[in-house]
Amino acid sequence: MTEQEFLNLRNGTDVRGTALAGVENDPVTLTDEAVLSIAKAFFVWATRKTGKRAPVLAVGHDSRLSAQHICDLVAQGYTSCGGDVILTGLSSTPSMFMLLQGDFGADVAVMITASHLPWQKNGLKFFTPEGGLEGTDVADILKIAAKGDFPLGSGSVSQKSYIAAYADGLVKKVRAACGEDKPLAGKRILVDAGNGAGGFYVDLVLKPLGADTTGSQFLEPDGHFPNHIPNPENEEAMRSVCAAVREHHADFGIIFDTDVDRAGAVASDGEEINRNRLIALISAILLAEKPGVIVTDSVTSDGLATFIRAHGGVHRRFKRGYKNVINESRRLNAEGEYSPLAIETSGHAALKENYFLDDGAYLVTRLLIALAGCAKEGKDLMSLIADLPEPAEAAEVRLAFIPGCDFKALGKGVIADFTAHAQQCAYMTLAPDNFEGVRVNFDAAHGDGWALIRMSLHEPIMPVNVESNTPGGNRQIMQELYAFLSKYPFLNLENLKKQI
Repeated sequence: MTEQEFLNLRNGTDVRGTALAGVENDPVTLTDEAVLSIAKAFFVWATRKTGKRAPVLAVGHDSRLSAQHICDLVAQGYTSCGGDVILTGLSSTPSMFMLLQGDFGADVAVMITASHLPWQKNGLKFFTPEGGLEGTDVADILKIAAKGDFPLGSGSVSQKSYIAAYADGLVKKVRAACGEDKPLAGKRILVDAGNGAGGFYVDLVLKPLGADTTGSQFLEPDGHFPNHIPNPENEEAMRSVCAAVREHHADFGIIFDTDVDRAGAVASDGEEINRNRLIALISAILLAEKPGVIVTDSVTSDGLATFIRAHGGVHRRFKRGYKNVINESRRLNAEGEYSPLAIETSGHAALKENYFLDDGAYLVTRLLIALAGCAKEGKDLMSLIADLPEPAEAAEVRLAFIPGCDFKALGKGVIADFTAHAQQCAYMTLAPDNFEGVRVNFDAAHGDGWALIRMSLHEPIMPVNVESNTPGGNRQIMQELYAFLSKYPFLNLENLKKQI
């Protein structure tokens, strides 16, 4: 494989590709050759990073069909260089970082996962005790893989699960915070794991805390994902867990993505706690403890900003990409400005108190502590966000570029053109706190809301987010956008046209 072929496997801060054949026009790219070379390259990279001659590697995986095969390849490649490997079996992505914080015996870790992507996909996510790797680190590993200059050795392979110990840490946190052994007794809390790796949360966290978990669903790992995509952002997945909460009269619902680094929640009335609501809820909990800066991605609502200010916080709306918001929150703290939370509307949430690790299980555990506290006071958890101003309408439309075009350059030009257009338009104003694409506010007579035009981080897609405070306002704003964007022949506007 060439260096560029290896670099094509980088997806942000992960390695991702097609691991299994069977889908038309989706050839296997995460080949055995590639995985073996990447494992060897990670050994080389890890020796330089840790200063150890042969750092010990822990390898875990989610429920994907190709998981075990790729784990075996990683172990084969890593041990061929002289490194020992500990296979942890079915694991969550956050647990693979957390095992590096104690005496588990590993120096670095790899998680085999492709999050919520389809069954044929898979990937590798890398950790050191300092956290997940940056995109530049992953690129360096892939360049080492392409060179093919690896040491020869003979390491060992052992098996040792960590997920029970990880879950026990969550249980202890809840008990310490609530001052009770079973603070969730009398509460019905159900989990939808989407046949991913999150099913452990029922038996290892909720039941020890006294919760009735009747109605929990899709807990068995199944890489075919036969019930719905394990993704809190997926409409079908959210409808499913919301229906389960209503059917079983649950007090709270939880939904995880495949590898449990993201989560969504459901209130007792079956209404989803997702996106702006989820951010508001965890923000209210943290800001009640200590005021600070809440860092979010770029598509959060104006109502959320108002809510955070009302609760004594500062809202910093930053770039999409969970590493972007995490790094921005880290930067603020390093400069002496307290920032307890970095969170995306996708459900990626990283708390300062938890190593800035994006951990869906830790996030919902924090919510359960608040739920138990509210119950003691005779309150409902949703009372914490009763004052959240919510838009009348909200939508995201994804516009595709025609195949083969230089979409990055063309998209940059569209954003620059619309920025100039907004500056000349009497009823549009540029948002002052925008770090991605162009965000424009529309006055009350022309949609009473805002639109954000940006570029996808990795795909030839231009997402457009629109919110309005008035019913029918979204249509007005989208009509404006359609009229402006119609002059660009390289954009497919069908999805936008459907909205108007």
